[in-house]
Amino acid sequence: MIAGPQTHFTLPAELAAAEPPEARGLARDGVRLLAALPGRIEHARFHDLGNYLRPGDLLVVNTSATRAAAVDGAHPRLGAVVVHLSTPLDDGGWLVELRTAPSADKPIRDADAGEIVALPGEGRLRLLQRYPLMTSAGEPGRLWLADIEAPGGVGSLMARHGRPIRYGYLSGQWPLDTYQTVFAAEAPAEPGSAEMPSAGRPFSARLVTQLVSSGVLFASIVLHAGVSSLETHEPPLAERYAVPARTAMLVNWTHRVGGRVVAVGTTVTRALESASRPDGSVVALQGWTDLVVGPDRPARAVDGLVTGMHDPDASHLLLLEAVAGPDLVQAAYDAALDERYLWHEFGDMCLLLPHQSVRRSQEILTTEQLDDAAC
Repeated sequence: MIAGPQTHFTLPAELAAAEPPEARGLARDGVRLLAALPGRIEHARFHDLGNYLRPGDLLVVNTSATRAAAVDGAHPRLGAVVVHLSTPLDDGGWLVELRTAPSADKPIRDADAGEIVALPGEGRLRLLQRYPLMTSAGEPGRLWLADIEAPGGVGSLMARHGRPIRYGYLSGQWPLDTYQTVFAAEAPAEPGSAEMPSAGRPFSARLVTQLVSSGVLFASIVLHAGVSSLETHEPPLAERYAVPARTAMLVNWTHRVGGRVVAVGTTVTRALESASRPDGSVVALQGWTDLVVGPDRPARAVDGLVTGMHDPDASHLLLLEAVAGPDLVQAAYDAALDERYLWHEFGDMCLLLPHQSVRRSQEILTTEQLDDAAC
């Protein structure tokens, strides 16, 4: 168990975004944007993001695509279940969650080790061990280490029978491409996340072009996100990530010239901080991370954050506070509630930007400097 965040609020159920913005008559980049800046809160639309960034600032994005990670199953005692395929492990096993059918609105806690869940297409899943064996609240872990047998492999199982993971606040089923970001579309070789790295969803190709044209730089990491339905105060799962050498170089260069490194999402923050040194410099690194960014491990490399709105007491709030400070995060959430922002993966967005650039306002980055950084 980890200490809870200092940010406190009550989330009305009606503020959950029940459908994608496109179904509400908006473009992806038309969702609302709350900009939490030093000493003030501003309200805009996401396509206005460039108004808060400067030439030489660096946006770091996650290129992991989203898997169709929910499949139907049949448990020998409990009947129909929904299986969430969270994380493939290095030994070929999987981390999975069983949830109630058909809505997947609750975890199933009374399965037993050794039981076999039938999967579509003559697949089968054997439950090996709870993960964790016991939660900090004294309850059995809701996830399982499991072996999966499926004709053609688990990837084929998801491609033929899977659908995106969804929770009870959504009003319907939406196709997989609804859950892909523009960055994942450019990186089809990275189909690794059980749930969408949703902070990148509001970006459109048009907005990216506008930002690049204005001198904002982009770099990428990969972090394959597992299921997000964690219990209150439970730390995030260990996740596989990679910070490329070019990204590490761009982060370090941005700080040298006084720009700001703005992570697009908590997944990016976790990856960059996992590859950071105590002085805030970043190195190329890949593997598994169990880092929890929070009071005991403040942010070193990330100066700002583009993020969706998180649930009360979620561990992600600790990460937000580590980047922006608890006062600014509390002010942002108070304003979001007052203005009726929408929560969750299809909801509105928040820009936490606590730091002004240390670069002198009259300093202008030359074309040669920007070219050198991009090399």
